[in-house]
Amino acid sequence: MKSLTNGLFKNNDLICRFLMTMLLSSNLYRNDFCSKLPSETPTVSSQSEFSILPSSLKSLSLDGHLCFEHNHHAAKDFGNRYHFLPAAVLHPKSVHDISSVVRRVYEMGTPSILTIAARGRGHSVAGQAQAHQGVVINMETLQEQKMCFHTGDSPYVDVSGGELWINILHEGLKHGLAPKSWTDYLHLTVGGTLSNAGISGQAFRHGPQINNVYELEVVTGTGEIVTCTKKHNADLFYGVLGGLGQFGIITRARISVEQAPKRVKWIRMLYSDFSIFCQDQEHLISSDNYFEYVEGFVIINRTGLLNNWRSTFSPKDPLQASKFQSDGKTLYCLEIAKYFNPEESDTLNQRIEVLLEELKYIQCTLFLSDVSYVEFLDRVHVSEIKLREMGLWEVPHPWLNLLIPKSRIHDFAQEVFGNILTDTSNGPVLIYPVNKSRWDNKTSMVTPQEDLVYLVAFLASAVPSSTKSDGLEHILAQNRRILDFCDSSGLGVKQYLPHYNTQREWRAHFGTKWEDFRERKYKYDPLAILSPGQKIFQKEKTYL
Repeated sequence: MKSLTNGLFKNNDLICRFLMTMLLSSNLYRNDFCSKLPSETPTVSSQSEFSILPSSLKSLSLDGHLCFEHNHHAAKDFGNRYHFLPAAVLHPKSVHDISSVVRRVYEMGTPSILTIAARGRGHSVAGQAQAHQGVVINMETLQEQKMCFHTGDSPYVDVSGGELWINILHEGLKHGLAPKSWTDYLHLTVGGTLSNAGISGQAFRHGPQINNVYELEVVTGTGEIVTCTKKHNADLFYGVLGGLGQFGIITRARISVEQAPKRVKWIRMLYSDFSIFCQDQEHLISSDNYFEYVEGFVIINRTGLLNNWRSTFSPKDPLQASKFQSDGKTLYCLEIAKYFNPEESDTLNQRIEVLLEELKYIQCTLFLSDVSYVEFLDRVHVSEIKLREMGLWEVPHPWLNLLIPKSRIHDFAQEVFGNILTDTSNGPVLIYPVNKSRWDNKTSMVTPQEDLVYLVAFLASAVPSSTKSDGLEHILAQNRRILDFCDSSGLGVKQYLPHYNTQREWRAHFGTKWEDFRERKYKYDPLAILSPGQKIFQKEKTYL
């Protein structure tokens, strides 16, 4: 297993690139108790109160149904590290179903410790969409809201919170429309990514996905169904966006769209100097924004790198590219894309050549590809299929995603890429800048204070049972070293898709937004029913 996995990551760059993305008073929590759920898989007593309480839900009149048995699939996620078995899983067919279940749990009051978690495709990595002996809502079955595209001066699409972004892409292209901002992986639900942020290489142009929403329908922690916009119920609207599921369950979203292109020029090139790599990335996102997508990744101690690209890309200079050796080096790959339509091809190529002359990459490492819009956006799914076929999908994924201020990115790179990280064979390490001038600071999303920040994502996969550098414990220890360095050096780093276990950490994460976040929790989910897997607030039981 070990040799197969290492060989996979080292010799198939597209599969390696997959593992990226992809997405959040009452005395019950007056003291803001942090969850104390165990980190190990809990055992369930058949005679516990938890096995009795869900029976009170059976009398509800639902369009869908509640399932009280065989729910182990809802006790796992993509991270494959936390496994909390729910007491029931709701398969809703309507928003009424979700509202009814949430309201019933809310009406049970303080004697009950039942909690509720909305689950899309289960792509959280630390149990965020799980509910220990609670109710998990399978959002994918919520199909009451049919996808509907609207044209005009400000075109948009209305979709269910359980809809997949890949489905929006395919349906939108029938109308010549597509969302502006994407995640790297599209087989995720709308509600899931909007509860976090939805960041990828388009964020420098359009902001994250949460900045491209016109309207939401939300079921709050009391079971109330609320429609909200920037002007109507604005507090809930901004709170839910990037709110980690703490204030409500997104059941419908109205998302901004634009005219969709047909083709994409997809370009890669390498750098050996980190400073020059950063300068060129920052130049690309701050100039005339000609390219629609800018990302990058770090490559440490990899061999045969350019040969791996040839299955998708063509080298500008094949002879010189064949002579390039990557063995043992620390390299940085710049990846950019330009959207276009076929009739624009000639002038586009000329313009790209001019812009590439402004960059200072290693000349023999320029690789280009011309692919369809769908092929580019859904590029990660191809690798997922290969990993599943090889039995390498269901492994632990101890991911770490960080947002780092531009002013400290060189300090971070010197220590992490120079000392802590010895290779990148366990999974890709993404790094690219985003300009926050296009972000809305009113949302619950937390970022460093500076206008320009770097997203750095360590998207490792662990080999089960391994005690070596590809094992789970080694990767977790490496993540801790990175976080300890960030903390001790005062880099001002914020976690993206955050996972904390203590109240001090959550307070530090939210910083000046903490009090607003806490007040919204009390206002919209006063019994702390929603999203217990985030471990921000704990529902405290009172005994009568």
